[in-house]
Amino acid sequence: MQPEFWLNRWRAAQIGFHQAQVDRHLATHWPALEVPHQSRVFVPLCGKSLDLLWLREQGHEVIGVELSPVALEAFCMEHGIPAKRRSIGNFEQYEAKGLTLYHGDLFNLTAAMLKNVAAVYDRGSLISWSPDLRPSYVEHMTSLTAPGTRTLLIAVEYPAAQMSGPPFPTTAEAIQELYAPHHSIRQLARHDILDLEPRLKARGLKELREVCYELTRL
Repeated sequence: MQPEFWLNRWRAAQIGFHQAQVDRHLATHWPALEVPHQSRVFVPLCGKSLDLLWLREQGHEVIGVELSPVALEAFCMEHGIPAKRRSIGNFEQYEAKGLTLYHGDLFNLTAAMLKNVAAVYDRGSLISWSPDLRPSYVEHMTSLTAPGTRTLLIAVEYPAAQMSGPPFPTTAEAIQELYAPHHSIRQLARHDILDLEPRLKARGLKELREVCYELTRL
């Protein structure tokens, strides 16, 4: 989707995609990545996710990037985070203990700004891109990471004819096509979640699965 779509959603508080709790799969599957304590973890299109705080509680230095300033301001205010703000290039940086959040365009982010992240947590980023934009996203994410970097990716599967995204469905075959050139891929779990997502069910879905992957940068 175009940036203005997401900016408008945040301005209008139309954020049904935001989870009011830590993601149901994070605590279960994050240990499989064996990310060392105090490592840097990158969360693309982070919004105001509670997952940022959970990852920090595990001892990680968490870096997020988000297009909407509304999301980052809300995150800091709702959790009483006294973030220091400063301008860095094309970004406004919010910095607090264990957290560095960038307000700006993900595609302007550089590997040097991430400072050798050990892992990536992608719950809502890949599935926010329409199929025609995914290759550019994956190419840029690959450029931001070094060999050995691990990613916990949560994708969704549903018949595309039943609903217009976002979130956009991503099949196992599409994951292979997108990531196999630069990553090893391991499927961790597949969950039927239709009954847990009444908002999406109301949009016409008759089947919905979340699939958790571990990706390792080659």
